[in-house]
Amino acid sequence: MKKLQRGLGAFGTLVILALAGAAGYYIYKSVMEPDSVSAPSCKSHLNSCIAICRKTTTEAPAAQECQDTCQRNASACEAKR
Repeated sequence: MKKLQRGLGAFGTLVILALAGAAGYYIYKSVMEPDSVSAPSCKSHLNSCIAICRKTTTEAPAAQECQDTCQRNASACEAKR
């Protein structure tokens, strides 16, 4: 007769434990050491803002105004540094 597998087995258990350990590590890092995570750069803020403008605006003048606002915010961010 064929042997039926029941449960995860040894390999499945090791995979689950590894995933749980990795998740626990990242949760610990985010809760206990939030200052060690570097702040997003001005360039990354600009890129995400431009991407939002492209997704949310359909009219050309509104898109241009949104992008101009992103540029002004990026310039202000760079001036702070």
